[in-house]
Amino acid sequence: MSEKKKNLYEGMYILNATLSEDARQKALEKITSGIVETGGEIVKIHEQGRRRLAYEINGKREGYYYVIYFNTETSKIVDLWKEYHLNEDLIRFVTLRTEKVLEKIEFKMLAQ
Repeated sequence: MSEKKKNLYEGMYILNATLSEDARQKALEKITSGIVETGGEIVKIHEQGRRRLAYEINGKREGYYYVIYFNTETSKIVDLWKEYHLNEDLIRFVTLRTEKVLEKIEFKMLAQ
């Protein structure tokens, strides 16, 4: 029996800025446990902190940003997305296939 190939993914998640720290940790745990429950493996989590959104989303102007690197089968991504759409604390998410894990993530300041 052959094992299905797992790919490396980079997911960016924006959580509601009005959540308490405890609620935010539970929301992040819901995301990471969903990855693990579908057979994935968390490689690295970068917490980017509270930031202003580029534009208003559902009446929200700020959010907590997280970048998560994880391995999973391509077929499991759709299952994860379905769960993400049901998560009320998750404002926005994007999942991209990547080749390497960045050890440090920095956002450059925009020119004034």
